[in-house]
Amino acid sequence: MSALLALPLLPLAGFLVNGLLGRRLPAAVVAAIACGLPAAAFLLTLALAGSLGDGDAALSATAWTWAATDGFRLDVSFWFDSVTAVMCLVITGIGTLIHVYSIGYMRGDAGYSRYFAYLNLFLFFMLVLVLGGNLIVTFVGWEGVGLASYLLIGFWFEDPAKTAAGLKAFVVNRLGDTAFLAAAFVAWHYAGTLDFQALNAWFASSAGIGAGAPSVATALGVLLLLGACGKSAQIPLHVWLPDAMAGPTPVSALIHAATMVTAGVYLLARLHGVYAASPDAQLVVVVIGAATAFAGATLGTVQYNLKKVLAYSTMSQLGLMVMACGLGAWSAALFHLYTHAFFKACLFLAAGAVLHALHGEEDMRKMGGLARPLRFTFVVFMLGTLALCGVPPFAGFFSKDEIVWLAWAAPTGSPLLWAVASATSLLTAFYMFRAVFMTFAGTSRVEPAVRGHLHDAPPTMAIPLAALALGAVVAGFVGLPHDWREALHVGAPFFDRIEPIVGAAAVAPGRGSATVFAGLAVLIAFGGIALAWMRYGRGARDAAAGRPSSLRRSLDAGYYVDALYARLVRGLDVASESLLGRRIEPLVGRTSIDMVAGLGRAAAATAAKLQTGDLQTYLVYALAGLALVLALAWGAAHG
Repeated sequence: MSALLALPLLPLAGFLVNGLLGRRLPAAVVAAIACGLPAAAFLLTLALAGSLGDGDAALSATAWTWAATDGFRLDVSFWFDSVTAVMCLVITGIGTLIHVYSIGYMRGDAGYSRYFAYLNLFLFFMLVLVLGGNLIVTFVGWEGVGLASYLLIGFWFEDPAKTAAGLKAFVVNRLGDTAFLAAAFVAWHYAGTLDFQALNAWFASSAGIGAGAPSVATALGVLLLLGACGKSAQIPLHVWLPDAMAGPTPVSALIHAATMVTAGVYLLARLHGVYAASPDAQLVVVVIGAATAFAGATLGTVQYNLKKVLAYSTMSQLGLMVMACGLGAWSAALFHLYTHAFFKACLFLAAGAVLHALHGEEDMRKMGGLARPLRFTFVVFMLGTLALCGVPPFAGFFSKDEIVWLAWAAPTGSPLLWAVASATSLLTAFYMFRAVFMTFAGTSRVEPAVRGHLHDAPPTMAIPLAALALGAVVAGFVGLPHDWREALHVGAPFFDRIEPIVGAAAVAPGRGSATVFAGLAVLIAFGGIALAWMRYGRGARDAAAGRPSSLRRSLDAGYYVDALYARLVRGLDVASESLLGRRIEPLVGRTSIDMVAGLGRAAAATAAKLQTGDLQTYLVYALAGLALVLALAWGAAHG
């Protein structure tokens, strides 16, 4: 078996062992299996990435032929190139750290082995998703990730609210998944292939252009975008993301930082050739991404739940990545995906350490003054926040500000798009430092019974946090020019190897106008921090004190999108009951089931009358039948 085929099987083995035998195994063995196999997958990914050559070199492997008919062949094939390498490194590397963190976070939980089995299953499906060489194999992983996320979000299924959150994520994602499947049908019908590389080549070829590639690309691009909207929480399919915070905090880190929510961005980047053939589809992607980025940022400013602040931050940053894909800068989107995985996982796990110390309390209004008792957690949370806000030299400065600059400088960029991206950055800095001040600064508002037992993260939680915080500091240096890295002594040989895999080009001096825009981006970030300090850094009360404004009510209600969905569902339910249930269904029953049954009864009654019990009558029937057969035979012979 090739190493490429073995890669997803490692976490699958962990799922099978812990899922079938975990209740009989000691907790230490369960944890060793659950963490060791993803770690082995990470090492294998490093080896595969190291074996990639320069340029467009790739590895491929076929497990088996799934289906084959005349004109159609579907292989279970895997493809590993620079784009896949980025995703697999993030999934297995950060996924392993989250598994290790979970050892301490979930210790003592009744579903300990089940939890780790679900985590391993999630990684398996995520690896299938990104390794798939065609749309159908990727779709298998796509659906599997949805299933595993449902199991993880609703892990504590005894709580109806948590079960409902998992179900909501599952149902909303089905809408996007339907569009994904429709996209596969469109691709096969017009291009005659489901293979990613062949699709990109077809849309760039003269054959594709002659077959109406731009119009086909528009339809395919919009369908793919709808699929991405489900997984990557883009408007209008974003409503599941905040509710998904119901799951254990490591699950939030895994889903919202490194894996599931990035699947949509990966899909858009993988099929960049489709969008290159359709400016209209690109425009739709840009608009959806920009709107999502700004909406997520505004909604994050009014949240009191610490995890929901980070959830809306994820939604906003994913919007920037999607916008970059629409601008044709898919490598910049992947670069931000790579750096975002470090600092957002760091933030979620640091938030988990806060919740762990506060016995599950998530409301920032009941926190405050935690910087001293949770000193380590405060430091790593601050490092992640600075990276997210784009403060140099942290990772977000190189990747997020690259996208902000491209909003102006890309061929399809504009001052308006740059203004939206800049406003998003300003609001990001504001609400993140609002969270810092409300959680760690000021006077403690922690319950007295909890205040005397505060504790920082234990080693199993602290070590992954430290590794992710280090990534939040240095991961962006991949985007520095080679000579700058050598001058700054930031490990040039290592980054020289990683840079072509990430495919990044960060905002750095020496890029003309980019330097000016980088400076503006830093000023905007500090502006957001200053606004947060003026409102929350000096012990000021929240702006919601008193009667809230109409804008605040709109933000608190999430722009009423959930309410709109609820009304839509209720309307469909009423229509189903009153129209389909009371009118259409009885009509169908009368004209189909009842009519067929009536005809059957009539035929049976008629046949029953023929059964007289008289021997002479039966002899007449037999002779009449014989005469009919002879007549038909004579007619056939002489006709």
